[in-house]
Amino acid sequence: MASYLDFEKNIQQIDEDLANAKIKGDDEAVKILEKNLEKETQKVYKNLSDYQRLQLARHPDRPYALDYIQAILSDAYEIHGDRAFRDDPAIVCYAGYIGGKKVIAIGEQKGRGTKDKLHRNFGMPHPEGYRKALRVAKMAEKFEIPILFLVDTPGAYPGVGAEERGQSEAIARNLYELSALKTITVAVVIGEGGSGGALAIGVADKLAMMKNSVFSVISPEGCAAILWNDPSKIEVATKAMKVTADDLKNQGLIDDVIEEPVSGAHRDKDNAIKNLSDYVLKAIEELEKYDKRELVAIRMQKVFKFGVFSE
Repeated sequence: MASYLDFEKNIQQIDEDLANAKIKGDDEAVKILEKNLEKETQKVYKNLSDYQRLQLARHPDRPYALDYIQAILSDAYEIHGDRAFRDDPAIVCYAGYIGGKKVIAIGEQKGRGTKDKLHRNFGMPHPEGYRKALRVAKMAEKFEIPILFLVDTPGAYPGVGAEERGQSEAIARNLYELSALKTITVAVVIGEGGSGGALAIGVADKLAMMKNSVFSVISPEGCAAILWNDPSKIEVATKAMKVTADDLKNQGLIDDVIEEPVSGAHRDKDNAIKNLSDYVLKAIEELEKYDKRELVAIRMQKVFKFGVFSE
């Protein structure tokens, strides 16, 4: 059953009327309602606020990492474990082919349904998840295989066990190692890019965001609670933080924005997946013209520019 956000109420009503018209076999009503749905969809999604994009980034029907991996990766084979503690289900790693190109895909998986969400820890990785990601990334480097990172997490898991096993060290180690990795890397924020949890698999030659995704150092709720002691000021915080794909592209913090279907990735998964696949293939082809040393040099130069400003 589809989920609807507050600003999608009119779309929900038309969807319900359309379903009833199809059940009744009223072809004339179906044609009219389909036109109305198209108009309403254009109207709603053309002028989204920052807060509405945040809501879309968290939409439960949005494609998750495994949806993308299963759709675009052929001959996919899952790689498990960090070889030290356990296999963290919040991070998934696959080897396979995209359009005939051998690729390693590493993504953060939130899970669907209560049981799966608990199993995936709501997409919040433990340190062993980041160590698994790094182990697989180093393997890809050894065999000169391009890597696709799919970022989608509220943040790294902040529990006692995770801190005891070195959560901050695992994130810092990934930042250090991925910045100097000698193979092609492409990272895409497909939903939420939350704090260090996103950064830990977000260092890449190309960093892109889906149009309705967000990337921030803290959740807008957390920001509102700290600055105003009022979590209800989430809309104000979201706008002030500049967390959307367009904002981050304008600030030079990401390389590209991947367009979504007009109705959003959650309502048109197939085209959203196609857009991401096309972008990844194009990015890999573009990066293949550089040798290993050039890749690392360009990546490091990009990283060093972050935070540089002029008055």
